[in-house]
Amino acid sequence: MTREEMLAYCLGKPGAWLDRPWEGDEVVKVGSRIFAFLGAPDGTARVGVKCGPSREVADEWLHRFPADARPMPYVGRSGWNALDLGGTIPDDELVEAVDGSYEAVVAKLPRRERPT
Repeated sequence: MTREEMLAYCLGKPGAWLDRPWEGDEVVKVGSRIFAFLGAPDGTARVGVKCGPSREVADEWLHRFPADARPMPYVGRSGWNALDLGGTIPDDELVEAVDGSYEAVVAKLPRRERPT
């Protein structure tokens, strides 16, 4: 899966929108919250997603894909991992990870911000 394909998939989620909160970095949000970090368009092709409610749950990705999954800086302790695109992680599992991140973020949004 390419970065462009991942971005298109993320933006296809209900209520999803592209934001550039930091110079050169792109994220996809639902409501006011990020559910996917994509980084710089010319950087390494990876997606940062919430892989579980805790670091312990998210660590399963690190055990299964040690070359292509790592905790994200700053938010990793909360269950966020960076997953490389085009590596050993199958595309269907990357899509499932994005779906899980989206669902976890939507569940925490105030009702007024949730997509209809």
